Amino acid sequence: MNGVIVDSNVILDIFLDDPNWAEWSEKTLNQYGASGSLYINPIIYTEVSIGFHRIEELEAVMEAAGFQMLTIPKEALFLAGKAFMAYRNNRGTKSSTLSDFFIGAHAAVLGIALITRDTARYRTYFPTVSLIMP
Repeated sequence: MNGVIVDSNVILDIFLDDPNWAEWSEKTLNQYGASGSLYINPIIYTEVSIGFHRIEELEAVMEAAGFQMLTIPKEALFLAGKAFMAYRNNRGTKSSTLSDFFIGAHAAVLGIALITRDTARYRTYFPTVSLIMP
């Protein structure tokens, strides 16, 4: 599979014109999009959707940006659950992090890189995933 998964924080940097990260995120997406596909999954789509009032607006923007939706295979769903339990067993207390585990497991199972700015959990629980980060 030729491409990368793009974490929602990178997409939101551009959509929200983040003063600290928009430039890096746009440059990175242009670079990787020129040589392969930019993938999202339903979790990333959901996280990005909060910035839009209508699904038609979100769909138009995502299509124009060239993002391709992938389904999450069962193997990734299983791995996400196991990694999340390891996180909780290591005294992880944030319950809102489960989405990161779905995203990391998806990249791990597909064997493709992940563009993200949130690296700590991905490095710890998905060490085989190549991270593209600032």
